[in-house]
Amino acid sequence: MGTTELVVAGLLPQVSAGLDITLSQAGLLITVFAVGMMVGAPAMAMATLRLPPRATLVLALVLFAAGHVAAALSSSFAVVLVARFAAAVATGTFWAVGAVVAAAAAGPAASARAMGVMIGGVTLANVLGVPLGTAGGQLLGWQGPFWVLAALALIAAAVLARKLPAAETRPQTSFAAELASLRRGRLWLVYLATALVQGSFVAAYSYVAPLLTELAGLPEAVVPLAMFGYGAGALAGITFGGRLGDIHPFGIAIPAAGLIAVTLAALTLWGGNGVLAVALVLALGAFGLVANPILVAQVVRATGPVNTLAMSLSTSSFNVGIAGGSWLGGLALSSSLGVHGPPVVGLVIAVVALGPLGVLAITRDKEVLR
Repeated sequence: MGTTELVVAGLLPQVSAGLDITLSQAGLLITVFAVGMMVGAPAMAMATLRLPPRATLVLALVLFAAGHVAAALSSSFAVVLVARFAAAVATGTFWAVGAVVAAAAAGPAASARAMGVMIGGVTLANVLGVPLGTAGGQLLGWQGPFWVLAALALIAAAVLARKLPAAETRPQTSFAAELASLRRGRLWLVYLATALVQGSFVAAYSYVAPLLTELAGLPEAVVPLAMFGYGAGALAGITFGGRLGDIHPFGIAIPAAGLIAVTLAALTLWGGNGVLAVALVLALGAFGLVANPILVAQVVRATGPVNTLAMSLSTSSFNVGIAGGSWLGGLALSSSLGVHGPPVVGLVIAVVALGPLGVLAITRDKEVLR
């Protein structure tokens, strides 16, 4: 699921040529996936509230696979967009329910570490899935990774159907109780910070292929290698954030957002240098995902680990950032800024993100926003 959301970023030229669309239109395949998760996560989390976790997660994986098969079989941009949306709804459902299960199992004292472990799947996607998918898509056509992801989803569904207890249910709650938990002002500040931090680096990373090939003048073969380096940096960053986030949450998250801004400023100014551009993509991975487990853990602390709606909105807030960042980055790419546009947009978003993060840090021990 982590692989499919961003593998398109490394295949924009292939998708553009295969579907006869522009690069910025191809970027909409990232945007629409994020929108599907943003809308689908809370809606499906509530629709499946009474279903056992096993049934919900298995059904989500089957829908995910079906969406990828539909996309791979079609040459219509509109059909591929709809298929991506359907797969995203399945992904949002899986993340919302899976996060509740993981947080409940770990307990509030270790919630950031539990989220770090779960988000480790996204890290693995960045380290291996996205660069391997990019390389495979360059060799076999952009549909190749979609077929592989559909097959892997069905294998995962079979494993979960066998391993998860059939009788296990989620903690009983009501829709009214779920809604009541959303009245905390602090919770919405966490959601805002999540969306802004995520959108900052995604605005640039969604267009990593043109940044490296057009701005830095590097060959296409370098793109998956740079994405592998980005993933390795993300692995280090998310591990760091997950391990220290329970102790010093905003002492880690605020500097991470600042370093995202610095990295994007450098990419804007000196991205024409090939070696430096690759190094900055690696740095973007290292700083970009540090705050993710910390911010999810803040949702757990604000509402408790059993609130499916609050957790699904956390998933949605990440995807507000992905959708907004990739969309604004695409607009900037099509503007007079050209390939400098995506990192400029990301820089502005990163600076804005420091605002809600600062308020959260200052009011951490006060009741006014709780």
